[in-house]
Amino acid sequence: MTLRSSLLSQLPWVEHGFGTRNDALSQDGMAGLEQVHSSAVLVADRFEGGRAGTGDALITNRSGLAVSVRTADCFPILLADVRNHAVAAVHAGWRGTAARIVVEALGRMRDQFGTSPEDVYAAIGPGIGVCCYEVGGEVARQFGLDQPGNIDLAGHNRRQLLEAGVRETHIDTLSGCTFCDAARFHSFRREKESAGRMISFIRAH
Repeated sequence: MTLRSSLLSQLPWVEHGFGTRNDALSQDGMAGLEQVHSSAVLVADRFEGGRAGTGDALITNRSGLAVSVRTADCFPILLADVRNHAVAAVHAGWRGTAARIVVEALGRMRDQFGTSPEDVYAAIGPGIGVCCYEVGGEVARQFGLDQPGNIDLAGHNRRQLLEAGVRETHIDTLSGCTFCDAARFHSFRREKESAGRMISFIRAH
């Protein structure tokens, strides 16, 4: 079944969902991206079919236009600006998290739509948990560790949202580790090249 954030579900003008292995949402009719594990944020102002470009976050204030990302261990993050009715879909793996892509998305929403962080509701969807995300020294150093260890990507993104000015009560982190729970989630680390992808989306009405 599609997972929903209890926080975003409180907003009557928002439609959203986090896809799972058992509910393979389609990006047909949605704006998507050629994802490259970057900090690039694109604006989707119309949908002409296919992908909006190369990057890892999409923002829009166009009513009825869904923005979406694909994940299989990386974290999907959905943002909604309750004042300006702008939304964003963010793809945050370790590279994007280290590059603070969720903060970049907030900044681009501010520049494009006048978004203020205190007006933003954020939902961090399922990704690989700290229980299973062991990394080598090079990646660990990106997150302040001096030796190989386990990284809490959801926690890092949550802290970045807080530091950017999003209120603690406006951040929802969904439970579930994509590596642990093979029955519900695809995992690139577990399944390698055969891993499927899960679609997460948000749309304002």
